[in-house]
Amino acid sequence: MSAAPGSPIRICLLPGDGIGPEVIEQSARVLEALALPLDLVTAEIGFGAYQKTGSPLPEATLAAIRSSKAALFGAVTTPPDLPGYFSPVIRMRQAFDLYANLRPCRSIPHPISRPGIDLVILRENTEDLYAGIERVEAGGDRAIGEMIITRRASERIARKAYQVARDSGYHKVTLVHKANVLRETCGLFRRAALAVAEEFPDIATGEMLVDSCAMELVRDPGQFQVLVTTNMFGDILSDEASMLVGGLGMACSGNIGDGMAIFEPVHGSAPKLAGTGKANPFAAILSAAMLVEYIGFPETAGRIRGAVDALLVSNQVTEDLGGALSTRQVTDCLLERLA
Repeated sequence: MSAAPGSPIRICLLPGDGIGPEVIEQSARVLEALALPLDLVTAEIGFGAYQKTGSPLPEATLAAIRSSKAALFGAVTTPPDLPGYFSPVIRMRQAFDLYANLRPCRSIPHPISRPGIDLVILRENTEDLYAGIERVEAGGDRAIGEMIITRRASERIARKAYQVARDSGYHKVTLVHKANVLRETCGLFRRAALAVAEEFPDIATGEMLVDSCAMELVRDPGQFQVLVTTNMFGDILSDEASMLVGGLGMACSGNIGDGMAIFEPVHGSAPKLAGTGKANPFAAILSAAMLVEYIGFPETAGRIRGAVDALLVSNQVTEDLGGALSTRQVTDCLLERLA
């Protein structure tokens, strides 16, 4: 949805479960302090929504997202084997065709981070084993999940990766797959991505098997700039990469389609941390910075990232990064930097 000229830009906040409400509250404080023309609305999602409405993604929530320019999502709890429960995250990605999951991974000014890392992982976000096509056979002794790879989805995530590389000043894209074993599924992804690569002669193209890529991310992450891969491989590799630069408490992401985007921290609902004041808000705040850049305010997004870096340098951080501040106190310090 596009806002009319001069009208506020509607942003839908989706707090969710566990630490989700806490980190989204702090992100909302940051957004409200930026003097941007924003209209923040809140909608229910996750296990709490299921208990209240019978659905983890109520129709009212879908409508609220649909009426917004973008959304900022916290985290949800997904209990196994609960009748009528489904992953609201996957359902949102499918409902709004958020085909590109984008996770930046950059070194931070803190001893926990390895230096010299500046890469982005893009993963296809709507199919693969996460399509949710599963069945049980042989009286419960055999479970089968279908891995769906299409040419269309492979081409558009590859094209997005090359566009991100070009727009961000990167000069190399690495295609990650397992086509030596998964010859038809990953083979199709590889062939489609290589065909798209020909449209971008100014960007170098490499390819790597996913197991080799996992090893190389640990050994020499500085060799990578943009990685593009399928859904499950990207999910795993991006979590691995986050541990090189501060862990999940620093990991932000965006689920991006052609007309909608939902931004979220990677860390999940972390129920053991809920209510303790120990949750690191940086991943959610940096996701908010991605949102701010997406809606057209890149300089303001840079101010947020700069304020986060300043807190890291001064050790004004939560316990997971070696500090002693609470979730709210970290945000208080950040707002002082932004003032």
